[in-house]
Amino acid sequence: MKKALSVLLATVMVAGLALTGCGGGGGETKAPDTKTPAATTAPDAGETKGAETEAPAADEGGNSVEAANKIIIFQSKVEIQDALQECADLYKEETGVEVEIWGTTGDGYLQQLKTKLANNQGPTIFNQGGGAEVEQIQGYCADLSDLSFISSIAPGMTDSSTLDGKVLGIPYTVEGFGLVYNKDLIDATTLKSTEDFIDAIKEQKANGVEGFELSQEDYFLIGHILNTPFALQDDPEKFVEDVAAGTVKMADNAIFQEFADMLVSIRENCSNPLEKNYDGEVGDLCTGKAAMIHQGNWCASMFTDYGFTNAGLAPLPLAENDKLAVAVPTYWSVNSAATPEEQQAGKDFLTWLYTSETGKDFLYNKFLFIPLIDGDTNENLDVLSADVAKYVADGKTIGWPNKLWPASAVNVYFAPLAQEFFTSQMTAAEFLEKLDTAYADAVANQG
Repeated sequence: MKKALSVLLATVMVAGLALTGCGGGGGETKAPDTKTPAATTAPDAGETKGAETEAPAADEGGNSVEAANKIIIFQSKVEIQDALQECADLYKEETGVEVEIWGTTGDGYLQQLKTKLANNQGPTIFNQGGGAEVEQIQGYCADLSDLSFISSIAPGMTDSSTLDGKVLGIPYTVEGFGLVYNKDLIDATTLKSTEDFIDAIKEQKANGVEGFELSQEDYFLIGHILNTPFALQDDPEKFVEDVAAGTVKMADNAIFQEFADMLVSIRENCSNPLEKNYDGEVGDLCTGKAAMIHQGNWCASMFTDYGFTNAGLAPLPLAENDKLAVAVPTYWSVNSAATPEEQQAGKDFLTWLYTSETGKDFLYNKFLFIPLIDGDTNENLDVLSADVAKYVADGKTIGWPNKLWPASAVNVYFAPLAQEFFTSQMTAAEFLEKLDTAYADAVANQG
């Protein structure tokens, strides 16, 4: 923890993060031919203070372009929304450039974004999840390869948002997910296998405690936990490609068979996740009603509400896995359909955010991001983020091949199947057969 975490993050070189040339394809959204302003523009905004200054952008004729005096940011990470507004206010004080923040309403951020972009109402800066998402909207993502701090980002961390050699997104941070556990109830060092995990939830049940909880939201129900059997394949990226092509079946794979058996044990020994939402799940962990939940370091933001800190983050021990699922969840992108002036203003803001003292204060002390920039550290990490950093430092991570799934797979196809599974007596074999069918349908209907 004393050395730069970005150096440690170089170890996160897993196949699940390497995306260029894979995934979505047919669902790509094209940018319009004419550029429509994403914000009010002005010919002269002055220099950005407190950050490295980018060279002025150039128009198609090679003429230098000054930055606009207003940009709009539309992003989906609700837990940083208030801090981002504060950040925007200080940015205006330092630079004179106004930053308007748009918040997302409910689920479906990507669809909201695509609608805004297609209607020429897109923001200057937006976020996307890399992988299949960036492939869908790549026509709206400006090339950020020339930003001054790109070479300082930890190796591999821009891979999931790089296409045709162009960096189309700047990573927010890294996140990790697995078993978030209450240390008063569970000794995570004893969880070395699926059998250990099942024994633990049975023991907790006998003691009147929920051994393990999922919750009803699509990714918390199935999208995250299903990542692990994909990530544990010898070549996760190739496995995803083969499943999509129909040349391999999850039903025939030993790791997936063990995963399905694990789900059956969860259904038999734990409460129905469809009766639990995210807030309730985290609350149960903090109050000792649940020993383990399947979540990530983001849920530590709720711990303060309960005065709870005695938690840890450990791998899901499927197939004796001892590695945490870690990746970049979200990237900042600049709208290539905005005017050249607005694009330059967007690039200036990102440079300020990642290189200035004020910007870094927000990244690490307000947004509570794990550093990705060479030389940056953060001594203020919460207990779960500190565990993520430790697994990264030890080189014990697996990736997020779920980023390679068709963009609608979780919400439209996997979640309904999981809901059916947890409200029926569906066998493990039947679940995998239906999962193969669901994946094939997601591939056939992606777009």
